[in-house]
This record gives sequence, structure tokens and C-alpha cells, in this order.
Amino acid sequence: MSGSSATRQLDAIDLRILRALSRDGRLSNSQLAEKVGLSPSPCWQRTRRLEAEGVIKGYSAILDQTRLGAAETVIIEITLERHDDKVLEEFGRAMSAIPEVQEVWLTTGEYDYLLKVAVSGTRGYEEFLRHKLYRVSGIRNARSIFTLRCLKERGSILPLLAETE
Repeated sequence: MSGSSATRQLDAIDLRILRALSRDGRLSNSQLAEKVGLSPSPCWQRTRRLEAEGVIKGYSAILDQTRLGAAETVIIEITLERHDDKVLEEFGRAMSAIPEVQEVWLTTGEYDYLLKVAVSGTRGYEEFLRHKLYRVSGIRNARSIFTLRCLKERGSILPLLAETE
């Protein structure tokens, strides 16, 4: 693994563990060990090491936002009025506190941030804008794009690494 954040090189077994967990994060240690060709104890040790090193950041369930009443995804391009540390920190805190905001990306180019927001239709989006986003200070401009459907979600970077299986 290259890059300044890497503490050590990942070997073929580490990559097999990561591939298996990225496909199914609910695998038991015994199931994982069998898939990657290890006995349970060394598999558990390697998995814990990958977690401790931050290669595995966590585990979560993928929720169906439609079934939860927020069927629409909106991408919002945000331009801030200023770019000093205080404004950036306040904006980040505000976005973290709004449940509809699923992702926030600091970007280069014409806009400062891209937001991914889950809402219930245009009325839900209007409520989000009026009662949440527009109350955040420091925003100069916001441009919205309603998505039609997602073609790929939550891909893995592991195919970019050498295949060892």
C-alpha cells in the first residue's frame, strides 16, 4: 500500500480479509477464517490489527432510505461567503448535526462543498432548505440537483490493488 498514511504494506492475506469483509461485514470470525484460508486465531488477530491501524474504519448496516421515508437523494453544491477557519468549522459542525445530510465533501473548483442529502420529495426538500440548510450561517450560494437513481453505491477500492486470490 502506498501513501503517507500507510503504516505498513498489506500482504495477500490482509487483502483477502478486506475483500471478504467488504462483501459481507457480518461474517463471523470462523467464516472469515475459512474464506481466507487461516485458522480462526490468526484471522482474528489480523482483523483486529487492521482495525487498530485504521484500515478497517468500522462496520455498519446499509439502510434503504426509501423504506425509511426519504426516497429522494439530492446533491447540493455549496459556496461559502468566506473561507476562514471559523466559517469552515461552523459549517462542518452544522452539517454533522443535520440528519438528512448523508455525506459532505470539501471540493475544489467552482463550489466549496458537495452535500448528499436524503429527503421525502420536493416538500421534504423545501422543509430541509427552509428550516435547516438556510439557517446555517456563511452560505453564499446553494445549487441543487435531484438524482434519478443510483447506478453504483459503495464501491470498493480493493480492485485497484493487486488481485492475489
